[in-house]
Amino acid sequence: MDGSESESGWWIEKKWLEMELKVGFVSGIGCRNGGGGELRCDLKCVRFVCGMEWKLTRKFRVNTQTRTQWNGMSCCSESIQRSELKESVVQCLDLRDEIETTPIDGQKTGTSGLRKRTMDVINEPRFVPNWIQSLFNALGHESIHKNPVLVVGGDGRFYNERAIQIILRMAKSNGFHKVIVGRNGILSTPAASALIPSVGALGGIILTASHNPAGIHGDWGIKYNTESGAPATETLTDRIYEHTRTIERYYMDNTMKYVDLDEACEVRIGDKFAVQVVDPVDNYVKMLEEVFDFERLKMFLRECEMKMCFDGMHAVTGEYARRIFVERLGLSTESLMNCTSREDFGGQHPDPNLTYAKELVSRMGELDFGAASDGDGDRNMILGRNFFVSPSDSIAVIADHAQQCVPFFKNGLRGVARSMPTSRALDRVAAAQGIALYETPTGWKFFGNLMDAGLISLCGEESFGSGSTHVGEKDGLWAVLMWLSIIAYRNRHVQSGGSLGVSVQEIVESHWMRYGRDYYARHDYEQVSLESAQEMMQHLRDQIGKHRDYVISEFSYTDPIDQSVVSNQGLCVAVGERSRIVFRLSGTGSSGATIRVYFESYEAAAADSIHAEQRLLRSTSDALRELIALAHQLSNIHAFTGREKPTVIT
Repeated sequence: MDGSESESGWWIEKKWLEMELKVGFVSGIGCRNGGGGELRCDLKCVRFVCGMEWKLTRKFRVNTQTRTQWNGMSCCSESIQRSELKESVVQCLDLRDEIETTPIDGQKTGTSGLRKRTMDVINEPRFVPNWIQSLFNALGHESIHKNPVLVVGGDGRFYNERAIQIILRMAKSNGFHKVIVGRNGILSTPAASALIPSVGALGGIILTASHNPAGIHGDWGIKYNTESGAPATETLTDRIYEHTRTIERYYMDNTMKYVDLDEACEVRIGDKFAVQVVDPVDNYVKMLEEVFDFERLKMFLRECEMKMCFDGMHAVTGEYARRIFVERLGLSTESLMNCTSREDFGGQHPDPNLTYAKELVSRMGELDFGAASDGDGDRNMILGRNFFVSPSDSIAVIADHAQQCVPFFKNGLRGVARSMPTSRALDRVAAAQGIALYETPTGWKFFGNLMDAGLISLCGEESFGSGSTHVGEKDGLWAVLMWLSIIAYRNRHVQSGGSLGVSVQEIVESHWMRYGRDYYARHDYEQVSLESAQEMMQHLRDQIGKHRDYVISEFSYTDPIDQSVVSNQGLCVAVGERSRIVFRLSGTGSSGATIRVYFESYEAAAADSIHAEQRLLRSTSDALRELIALAHQLSNIHAFTGREKPTVIT
């Protein structure tokens, strides 16, 4: 802070105090034209050097207009009446703590929010305030003034509790009148997405690093969803980032007391601000009851001897799973595992795949149906008895059955969408139904415009995410309920007390027999050097146009709604008409880089059952062996990464 300290306090810096006068702004230490306008602050009073003094409670920003003609001279001219100035100050104080700051590197939003190592956030006290103020600045005072309601919640990971208290204080100082928070700060991403439009909020701040590990030595993350519940658009995230690069101050009410979030209630703070703590599950379950026929599902689960288990991975979906599967659908608590939410997710990696959900996978020899969700509840993995349903096949099967199985889709699908690396199994269902198929970059925000415009009803990604227009986000529990609805429909003729007549594996294999099969796999090389990863991608770019047997191209996307263009979204190697390899750098990590390599090879449906079994029921590793070898040859990935094999294979 500028100026020297004294016994009675310290000289207040220019940016702490502004006076809006008829001639414009007179700010800081001294006035526009000099004179005796110095201001002094010791948190107890503001004293004009000429002797006028008023009691205040804290640092502040003064916004005042007087009836006096200032004529460009000193703001504490002897000619000004003390009572006039005092009245203006008292009436117009904008009681906001204004704290000086400077930009922080690394606050650019990835494919779904900003993610960092938790210790990096803790060790940089400006990290959260800088990003939150940049968000509020990007939204604009006018938007906040028109709709001063904000939703806040998260996946319960370590540091969320502290971050929420910061957000509440900053929301109050930035003009919000109400913040709606999930009890204990809990809101799964799909639950937050549903709550935002249902309460008519301007948007919502979701504290999550999704499927990344949690805890003090894990990751922490934050993102913003708009009034529809969908993730912030590329345009908005770019604006937020630009503000993080130029930020000079943030506003926070440091006199505001800690808000207890343990019980549902409303806490009034002053005349114009309130914090409403709500049950994090109620609104979400009510929304799902409008999508699914819960009574039919309950009857099926009661009458059919189907063994199932849901793995909450010690993340946010534990309470949601209990309320839906146990209390609403009547399953026993034995059908749940790892459903006690912990702020470090039990020290595990909450990514629902064959590598990190190995406890559930190990039990699938005795279960008919298994499912898991991730840290914030927006991803899913579907399993049958010793059978893995790839996310690409999952969304295709869901699209094929939606109208028959789920009331929400009784009028059919308007269109469907998938991310570019996702297999083209969904394309074939769309063609059969005569509906549009949209191919987007990776990142759920790219589906948002399509949903809002009414162009699609379903969408999905190979990264274990799928969803529909019921919320603006991908939704793990929705996908589980979709599969339960499909299983119930396909077994609708099973007698009470009987076992499953059509298994998960049989549902998927019958889909292949009709549409053909897209053999598909993804290899992840996690936490590699960013520089090495970028060098490998450039090595592939340098080969564009230099091969006869395959075509290398870089994916770019023009949004059909707002015409915005996104480039450099992955390199695709087309091998004939039926096979391809995709290389992409992931934007969901908190450090280093993750290289994802996708392999896809299509086998058409066979005319006879003998050839069908030979062609469509091969092991994925055998079907993709030549493509994998070609990928290694083209990319030289082992040399660039120093890795002999991928971290994760799905």
